[in-house]
Order: sequence, then structure tokens, then C-alpha cells
Amino acid sequence: MTFENVADNLRESFRVVAASRGGGEVRELPGVSIASAGVTFQMFNAAFLSGPVATEPDLEQRILLAMAHFNVRGLEWSYWVCEDWLGARARRRSRQILERLGLRHSVDLPGMLAERIAPPAKPLPAVTVRRVGDMATRDAFCAIGSLCFHVPIPWFREVFDSQTVWEKFAAYVGYREEDPVSTAAVVAGGGAIGVYNVATMPDRQRHGYGEAVMRHALSEAQREHGLERSILQSTPAGYRLYERMGYRTVTRVSVYAS
Repeated sequence: MTFENVADNLRESFRVVAASRGGGEVRELPGVSIASAGVTFQMFNAAFLSGPVATEPDLEQRILLAMAHFNVRGLEWSYWVCEDWLGARARRRSRQILERLGLRHSVDLPGMLAERIAPPAKPLPAVTVRRVGDMATRDAFCAIGSLCFHVPIPWFREVFDSQTVWEKFAAYVGYREEDPVSTAAVVAGGGAIGVYNVATMPDRQRHGYGEAVMRHALSEAQREHGLERSILQSTPAGYRLYERMGYRTVTRVSVYAS
């Protein structure tokens, strides 16, 4: 298992979204990857480390490179730091350095990897799963994501307002008796399938809908791309489920916002 699968797939997922939008940018700077959708929601105007960071001055330089890129464009932005890129001393002081340069810590996410998915621990509910493509499925995907991730619906729709995004950002909505109840999305890249946007309506949680839609999305991606290895970044709510599915933590991704 390697943290680089997590780091590479995470960057690829943001590249897919950024490349789908007319105002998006995908750029490589020295030691820094930029994948910016050019949107109001700053988490999708993102910078990433693209290689090892040996020293504190090296980390500071990579932060300043990304900062200059987004400041020129007048965009709020975020830095997604896969901590295994950082040497020991740079890792110990990374939060202090990032916050000194004006980036506030937002969240730490366990980066998890599974070579293959374990069978369900119990029977999953019957759910009709549809791939996002038409207006109805796009609206359902955005509505569930906006509610579950506490993001204003106009921000969420702006990120996904291009039809071309759904070609590589393969998203799915699960329906129970024609009511949209859960979502999941997958992106191939970095030698793995990345799982994103796993969300379930609050009144339908703890019934297995999220797991059912996620397993469907993974099955489709594995059939299309021939990859079994998958990665994700877990929230606290999903961590035990992902462990039962066969995922293990291989790194930590720390997210900072301007």
C-alpha cells in the first residue's frame, strides 16, 4: 500500500472538475499542482504538493507559489496537503507555517486504501442506482451533496455546471421508490479508483444506502478501467464502515483554506 495512490488520485479528481469548466485551470508549478475550477466554493480552487518536501523553507516556497497564483486571479483557495510528502521537521511545523502565511486549518482526513473490497457485512437495501447525466440526476446529486456537506446549493451547482464533468467524474444517485436518497462518485487515476461525494439524506442514514450506491459505483469503475485498488478520504462518520469494507489508513490529508 502506498500514500501516493491517495495523493495522485485526489489531484486527478480535482483536475477532472477544473478541466471541465471554461474558467478552470490545471497547471504544474515547481513542486505544486494547481487544479482550480475558478468557482466561489474555495475547496475546488485547489493546490497540492506534487513531490517530497525536505525542509521548512521548501514548504514555505511551495505555499507562496500557490498563493501568488490565486491572488493574481482574485480567488479564494485551498491547500490539500498529503502529509507523507513532508519530511519529519517540515511535517511537525507544517500547520504553523501554513497558518502564519494566512491559511486556516479546515479538516484532517484519513487517506484510506483497499486492494479489494470486502463483501457486505449484512444484506444491503434494494436501491435503484442511476448514473448522473441528465438534468434530474444532476439536480439530485447536487441537492444531496449541498445538504450533507453543508455547502450552499448555488456553490455546489456552480462546481458541477458543465456537462463534460460527468464524462470522467462518474457520479451516481441511489433512489428508493423514486426518491433520491444517496450519492457516490468515482474517478480513475494514480493507479486506483477514487471514491468521492458519498452522501446520504439525513433521514435515510444508517440503512445502508450509501454503501449500496458506493459499491455500485466501484463495480462499474472496476469493469470500465480494470482496477481493483480504490482510495478515499474518510469523514469521521464513515470511517468504521470503510474499515469493514476493507479500507486501511495509509496517510493523512490536511486541508487549509484561505
